[in-house]
Amino acid sequence: MNASDRTPADLLRSALAADPARPLVTFYDDATGERVELSVTTFANWVAKTANLLQGELSASPGDRLALLLPAHWQTAVWLLACSSVGVTAEIGGDPAAADYVVAGPDGLEAGLACSGDRIALSLAPLGRRFPAPPAGYADYAVEVPSQGDRFTPFVPVDADAPALVVDGTELTGARLVERARADAAELGAAAAGALRVLSGRPYDSWAGLSAGLYAPLAAGGSVVLCRNLDQLAPESLAKRGESERVTVQLTD
Repeated sequence: MNASDRTPADLLRSALAADPARPLVTFYDDATGERVELSVTTFANWVAKTANLLQGELSASPGDRLALLLPAHWQTAVWLLACSSVGVTAEIGGDPAAADYVVAGPDGLEAGLACSGDRIALSLAPLGRRFPAPPAGYADYAVEVPSQGDRFTPFVPVDADAPALVVDGTELTGARLVERARADAAELGAAAAGALRVLSGRPYDSWAGLSAGLYAPLAAGGSVVLCRNLDQLAPESLAKRGESERVTVQLTD
């Protein structure tokens, strides 16, 4: 990746320029049998649409805070990069009452109602399906995002030294996040661009989970096999998955 990249959104732009067709995020949900593979191009398209929803429809701007009440999921990864694209601070498991916006999955809907700003709900169902009816107090992400533009340009340049992420009670700027992701990628053995493919069963509620399941592979020009409900998979099936997905590092702790 480019040495000049200072935000997660910068890393994604570099990945898109380097090899847009390669896989970036492969997602498994072992409770539903779902498998989704997103190339860099497809992932970036989802990020652009979501960033346009944030900036254009919700009027989000740099410095705003978004409570992200979602598990490890490919759509969570999309929201993290969309927040970075706009300059919004994503707070993992943040307090909805103190946030300008909340984005919640089924398990976070009740808590998210404490947010006085706009609320977006994700069904997290296979194929990104809509809710049968939008949850009370929420807009359905699957209804709102398809009509958004496929290209995104921020109204205001994103400051790499401004807060980008809050996790484990620690606030990270975009630049610090990228720095930590690069260091983690090096520890995982990212000797060559694109060579790192991480299978991660870690939740997204810690830096270790976010780094393994998104930021370190992205910083290395690699990819991630993100697994949810991995405890429902037999050990022999996990080994086969690692082989079939050609992973170089497996992190299931």
